[in-house]
Amino acid sequence: MGYPGKSRKCYDTPRHPWEAERIAQEVKLIKTYGLRNKRELWRAQSIIRKYRHVSRVLLAATARGDEAAGVQTREILGHLESCGMLGEKSDIDSVLSMKIEDLLERRLQTQVYRQGWTKTMRQARQFITHGHIQVSGRKVTIPGYYVRRGEEMTIDYYRGSPMTRENHPERLTRISKVEG
Repeated sequence: MGYPGKSRKCYDTPRHPWEAERIAQEVKLIKTYGLRNKRELWRAQSIIRKYRHVSRVLLAATARGDEAAGVQTREILGHLESCGMLGEKSDIDSVLSMKIEDLLERRLQTQVYRQGWTKTMRQARQFITHGHIQVSGRKVTIPGYYVRRGEEMTIDYYRGSPMTRENHPERLTRISKVEG
């Protein structure tokens, strides 16, 4: 089994490491979402892959007429809806059509930038790691934190941060970001 406190790899690397088309697509996603390295991208791909695998298994089980699969299907759809990766009234087929961008949009770093708290995606990552951002009143220092649907509107500057001052030179007002 192994020691439970030991950190383990929670992603799968590509089977063919030198595919030019895949590498170009990965670099584009890394730049778009301000990821630190390809490991963050591979972790998100592994999460999407696991959801797709579970949905394929549940789809096959419901085709056989398994009643427990219907309960599990509702649970997984409810979980993905509360996470914000699927819309309401989604079915199990929409899990199979999820893209990596759906998951990357739920990261705190992306949410902070999209809501207008920072000027760039890199600055959003810096603000988060330096402890200037809070979610639901708690300081979050992990840029890869997945923001749930109910937490989107609770993102704000941390109350102990110097960013709360209106005259801070790096502070960006959300109204000027939206208008500009």
